[in-house]
Amino acid sequence: MIRPLGEALPDSTNSAGSVLVSRLSLVTFRSYPALEVEFPGGPQVVVGDNAAGKTNLVESMVVLGTGHSHRASLDGELIAWGADFTRLEADVGAASGDARLERLELVIARTTAGGGRKKALVNGVARRPGALGVALPVVLFAPEDMQLIVGSPSGRRASIDTLVAGTVNTAAATMANYSRALTQRNNLLKAVRDGLAAPDELRFWDGVIVEDGAQIVDWRRDALASLAGPLASAHSEIAPEEPPLTMTYLSKETPGPDETTRDAIRRRLAETAEKEQWNGQTLVGPHRDDVAFVSAGRDLSGFASRGQQRTAILAYKLATLDLVRRTIGRPPLLLLDDVFSELDPSRRAHLVRRIGELPQAFVTTTTADDLDPALVKAATVWEVTPGKLSRA
Repeated sequence: MIRPLGEALPDSTNSAGSVLVSRLSLVTFRSYPALEVEFPGGPQVVVGDNAAGKTNLVESMVVLGTGHSHRASLDGELIAWGADFTRLEADVGAASGDARLERLELVIARTTAGGGRKKALVNGVARRPGALGVALPVVLFAPEDMQLIVGSPSGRRASIDTLVAGTVNTAAATMANYSRALTQRNNLLKAVRDGLAAPDELRFWDGVIVEDGAQIVDWRRDALASLAGPLASAHSEIAPEEPPLTMTYLSKETPGPDETTRDAIRRRLAETAEKEQWNGQTLVGPHRDDVAFVSAGRDLSGFASRGQQRTAILAYKLATLDLVRRTIGRPPLLLLDDVFSELDPSRRAHLVRRIGELPQAFVTTTTADDLDPALVKAATVWEVTPGKLSRA
């Protein structure tokens, strides 16, 4: 049942084992020279003008929860202008002073190439940056997600990979290893094309493409299979009059009879070997795959109205929230970056109801007028001005 607009939100701030950011500290991160703030449980509404720093605040929690930014192509972009490093730190737990608190820290030092060298700590112990999500699982809903259906395949791949990394402990490391191997293999393919290397030198990297690539594809397929039920439920709740919504994995390396995913990728590498050497580029693997949103047997990207797209994307995000909660056994931190202005009142109501079920969520907006009055009433309201965050 959908909570009527204006009805009070339930109090879920005392959930056991909750994911709560009770303290956040930023040093020379984007527009924040220095920020030290404590957050209570419940909804956190962050109000500010465009370019004031709302998205930077959300991004800092994405970085602490995933080890990387959803916006920056280079880690060095996260470091404030003129600074040599940035430090992000958060206490994650039920409340300040709770013995279950975990302290996350990520330091990024600027490199000469414009990137950044990262060091992650959990309770003072060094960890891989990708392992931060175990302590701080996040689900992000940002304006760019509104292009998920009609945008480039890379955006859909990244979205599914983020879901996989948030539910499979080893996935982030495997994906990083695959990405490094892909770069090395592409460089070697160019050298083969230019007569500077022999095709036999590709054998080692072929093995990584086959093994890690197949694992990534299998994880993606498993994630979509697990998402099917929550997605169908969320979509029927939001748009009961529309045909069911499904998601389909698209790949040219589909296994044949008696083939595994590894067999299919290995076969396709052999079939495309000459073409790859001619192009100097790896043409086989999960980096070439796609995901389609399908309704009534048709890909939504080809016919869906803007309203249908928003309904499908909202259903996908709510299904993701449900799947992560079910997989890790606790609600993740929901981050909503200026998306309420993109939704009509009916869709906002569905999102507000989910926010009310969570121990903590962050909502940014340029004006509180875009939000449900009950959400604003239940929330802790913050005001962002350049470089500063304060209670409103």
